[in-house]
Amino acid sequence: MASNTDREMILADFQACTGIENIDEAITLLEQNNWDLLAAINGVIPQENGILQSEFSTDSIQGPVFGPAVQPNTSTSIASPSSLSTSAFRPVIPSRPVVERLSRMLDFKVEYRDRTADVVLEDSCSVGDIKQILENELQVPASKMLLKGWKSGDVEDTTVLRTLHLPKNNNLYVLTPELPLPSLPSQSSQSSSQPEDSLKQNFMLIITHREVQREYNLQFSGSCTIQEVKRNVYDLTSIPVRHQVWEGWPPSAQNDSMTLASAGLNFPCHRLSVARRTSPVQTREQSEEQSTDIHMISDSDGDDFEDATEFGVDDGELFGMASASALRKSPMMPENAENESDALLQFTAEFSSRYGECHPVFFIGSLEASFQEAFYGKARDRKLLAIYLHHDESVLANVFCSQMLCAESIVSYLSQNFITWAWDMTREANRARFLTLCTRHFGSVVAQTIRTQKTDQFPLFLIIMGKRSSNEVLNVIQGNTSVDELMMRLISAMEIFSAQQQEDIKDEDEREARENVKREQDEAYRVSLEADRAKREAQEKEMAEQCRLEQIKKEQDEEREAIRLSLEQSLPPEPEEEHSEPQSKLRIRTPSGEFIERRFLSSGPLQVLFNFVASKGFPCSEYKILSTFPRRDITQLDPSRSLMELKLYPQETLFLEAKE
Repeated sequence: MASNTDREMILADFQACTGIENIDEAITLLEQNNWDLLAAINGVIPQENGILQSEFSTDSIQGPVFGPAVQPNTSTSIASPSSLSTSAFRPVIPSRPVVERLSRMLDFKVEYRDRTADVVLEDSCSVGDIKQILENELQVPASKMLLKGWKSGDVEDTTVLRTLHLPKNNNLYVLTPELPLPSLPSQSSQSSSQPEDSLKQNFMLIITHREVQREYNLQFSGSCTIQEVKRNVYDLTSIPVRHQVWEGWPPSAQNDSMTLASAGLNFPCHRLSVARRTSPVQTREQSEEQSTDIHMISDSDGDDFEDATEFGVDDGELFGMASASALRKSPMMPENAENESDALLQFTAEFSSRYGECHPVFFIGSLEASFQEAFYGKARDRKLLAIYLHHDESVLANVFCSQMLCAESIVSYLSQNFITWAWDMTREANRARFLTLCTRHFGSVVAQTIRTQKTDQFPLFLIIMGKRSSNEVLNVIQGNTSVDELMMRLISAMEIFSAQQQEDIKDEDEREARENVKREQDEAYRVSLEADRAKREAQEKEMAEQCRLEQIKKEQDEEREAIRLSLEQSLPPEPEEEHSEPQSKLRIRTPSGEFIERRFLSSGPLQVLFNFVASKGFPCSEYKILSTFPRRDITQLDPSRSLMELKLYPQETLFLEAKE
């Protein structure tokens, strides 16, 4: 049951979103929905799912999807701008889901103190079925269990798992604040333990929820961080971490990333208290009550409110109708930013200041750069592109941003599967700039559809998929939606994208295989050409060397022949046998076994013999002239001495031998 303060905030937000000025009527509608803000808003403003239900019939839903290169058939009848918008997207109607699923098996890993249980069951089962299984596994009564870790927050035991849109593998944990905890180690044992053992100690945190005066006894390991404690408390109290106000943390606990062992807590027990941070609306109302002595009177059930006009106070002022404008300290985006990156830097900073740090990571850069990041990498790395279009004048802006776009489950899913780009449509110059970009990248049909959207239909969430040479708008989500429906439509878009991505991965792998084969063939061809070129160069080099050697040999032969002829011409004539002077008849054996014979004057010098042998092709520089008895090398003797002096008279047989 919501407190009076919470009901005042809910009432103010409900009137701001729906425009209902009558307080009694607004309270009646909220009571019919058990003070559930989203349910009450959806009951007043119909779910539009991208297009208002009143603008088309169920038979007109199945329109095609147009990218920038595809135009609608000219034969299609166009009744109004709203009917034109139906052909640009794939709308989703609550009564006809985008994807009808068969039952599938879900895996749950459930942690309880130092134990872990694995649960596998169909998504047609309920949360209570999980508790019944855990009751047998953990020996803990199902009525005493608090099953935590759901991405969508606390759920009832009757909730069907299929409605939570869970992945196949899930991690949960069980809290049993009403059951006694096992005995803890004594203070003496703690003091004697080593510092490195402190991470293994268990700390008992006695946490008091100040607003409801309820106390929780929670046990955590020393290795657990302060941030994890705060997240567990969020599961118990439904106070988001960013709205928690704590008392009792030691001065040394300066950072939420610190472990309990290093935070300076009392061991084994430490007392803390937590409350919800006071909102600006509540603070303002409290100051008004103190200054004007105006009191709001309500019974114990919060059913009747006294008319504030009796005190001269405007209804909207008393119930925080200006709460939205109070948060708008500066525009989300400058009107004439030089580039899109600067505009998005301011958008991100302003969004964080209004709605906290837990929000999607907005891509900083131009729309073209976001296309590059999302669509043009490797097929395995591609993602969907989510374009968030904000409008400060829409009554749905604050509710959508704070309760849907900043929900931890939505933030986590977007960060894993999407590139998120944002733009502010509040100012006309920025609106015109985006419509120009939209026409360029998505075509005039999509641009016209966005142009015809009314202010109160914002914020818009466009889901874009890169499809080869075009960009396809899969879906458009308007502001009057819930976390569950937003998650369902994101998952539906992701399933369409995953099917296309698998095809792209297959095509890319086949293309890379073909390119690898071509590269290998090109490399083999290049190596073959290199080998042929090297072989050809070696042959050319060998031929050139052979020609050079032949030329040298030819020159040497010519030179030898010239010397031989010169020596032959310089020889004195061979004397006749009947010559009166003494003669030496020399018989010379060549290395080939042939004999050369000639007569020489015995008084002639030895040099005449050398010249004769050289004229026959056996120069003394290359050959030795040897005598037999006694064996001596004639070429070593004085060439000026006569043959008779050297006892080469009257005849002698000599041998030619090549020098080594």
